[in-house]
Amino acid sequence: MDVTKFETMDPVMLMSIVNMKIRDEFGTLDSLVKYYGIDKDKLVARLAAAGFDYLPDAKQFR
Repeated sequence: MDVTKFETMDPVMLMSIVNMKIRDEFGTLDSLVKYYGIDKDKLVARLAAAGFDYLPDAKQFR
């Protein structure tokens, strides 16, 4: 799935995809947003609005 469309995606699906991509492909949220050219603050805010917080130590949203 294309995370560049994060603003219109279902937030639960988005969280799952972002976590999977961080774990399997990028290693960090910063690497993921840089690769896709998306605004990190907007992505974090979109997921926070759905109740998901980014945990830097765990490198995932929960």
